[in-house]
Amino acid sequence: MPLDELVARLGRWSAGRGPLYLLLAARFRQLIDEGLLAPGVLLPPDRRLAGALAVGRTTVVAAYDTLRQEGRLVRRQGSGTRVASAALPAEPRVRETSNPLFLHLLEATPDDVILMSCAAPVDPPPELAEAYRTVTFPAGDLGYHPAGLPPLREMIAQRYGARGVPTGPEQVLVTTGAQQALSLLTRLLVAPGDGVLLEAPTYPGALDLFREAAAVPHPVAVGPDGVDVAEAVAVMERHRTALAYVIPRFHNPTGSTLPPLAGRRLVEAANGLGVPLVDDEVPADLAFGAGAPSPPLSSYGDVIGVGSLSKVVWGGLRIGWVRGPAPLIARLARLKAIHDLGTDVPAQWVATRLLADFTPIAAARTRTLRAGHDHLRAELARSLPSWSCPPAEGGQTLWVRLPYGDGVAFAQVALRHGVAVLPGATMDALGGSTRCLRLHFLLPPDVLSEAVARLASAWAEYAPQARSDGPRPVAPATLNAIVV
Repeated sequence: MPLDELVARLGRWSAGRGPLYLLLAARFRQLIDEGLLAPGVLLPPDRRLAGALAVGRTTVVAAYDTLRQEGRLVRRQGSGTRVASAALPAEPRVRETSNPLFLHLLEATPDDVILMSCAAPVDPPPELAEAYRTVTFPAGDLGYHPAGLPPLREMIAQRYGARGVPTGPEQVLVTTGAQQALSLLTRLLVAPGDGVLLEAPTYPGALDLFREAAAVPHPVAVGPDGVDVAEAVAVMERHRTALAYVIPRFHNPTGSTLPPLAGRRLVEAANGLGVPLVDDEVPADLAFGAGAPSPPLSSYGDVIGVGSLSKVVWGGLRIGWVRGPAPLIARLARLKAIHDLGTDVPAQWVATRLLADFTPIAAARTRTLRAGHDHLRAELARSLPSWSCPPAEGGQTLWVRLPYGDGVAFAQVALRHGVAVLPGATMDALGGSTRCLRLHFLLPPDVLSEAVARLASAWAEYAPQARSDGPRPVAPATLNAIVV
């Protein structure tokens, strides 16, 4: 198993009480017993794993020996350390996410750990509760709407029309969040072995989906002005990928925005080559400036748009959508019907009400985000001046570059200081971004200040060792190695 993937699966192993070697052994024990480390899997050498976890070699040796005595590991000189064949039945297991973004949500979080890893609004706006209090339901409605509630589909279509993209309700599918929208598109358009163009770095939830589909990644680097369009066009010409997935506005995680001319060129190239282009519009409403928003990619040609209310309203309001050609939407609706027969209807009625007067809700959210952005950057500049932290024009995250060291290893130290961060390598299928971290600014100012203080304490512990060791070499990444 690649080292970066194993470290991601270990997750918040050190966030507990007791000796580090017992905490590490306990997490390995859980992974083995749940089938996430299969029998026969070769584990990293002691020194290599210790470096990635930013602990002493004796911690790893003691953890391995504890599990060897339990019969869960086999350690032989010359053969390395492997998961014992008798630890689990030999039947195949379903692959599950090892993405730190999702593991931080799935696993219980100690009360004293500040989560800087999942970028989502902490508190919903008051309009959400008010909409639920006043929502009513029409008589004679069975409540099954696989393609979405008709009034909501109409409302979403009108929003696209107002942005210069004529859209009918038959071109809109309502989904249970944008994650389901991406999942349905991947299931429909990507077969095992198909190529997928994606950005590096990118949204880690999409990487998990492409891994599940056994896709072949074709990553293209993202810079200050978004994805390298010339390289993206070359990749599509060379591989004729089954799908191209981009986040052109307020990119997650870098915060960059693709200039309009570059966006037009990307759309025209994808249309000319017959490559379905997916525009992840989820962060698009989170602009800090007061000017006119940049046009969506769908204003330039045939583009599949994916959006949601999770970033402006609340992650718990699981309302997303796909906007695309009517035949595609009809196929997606049939696929969605297999899985859930339609998204929660009360939530769709609430979303319809919120979208009817959405501008003040979005404005309030972006004001809060801008304040958090400025506060976090000021705190980082004061406490961690050696870190590079360019400003963002919108979105929810800062893309931080460490002066040296490795983001995965530092994240382990940061966790022991009570703050969970997302290492850049977990979002980069090129194998880059190893010195980067994604930090969100959605928490209250006092909590952001405390998070930075903990990060500074962690850096003070980690930096001397990282400076003396130099950068950890990273092998060319495969999708399985980096999609975590």
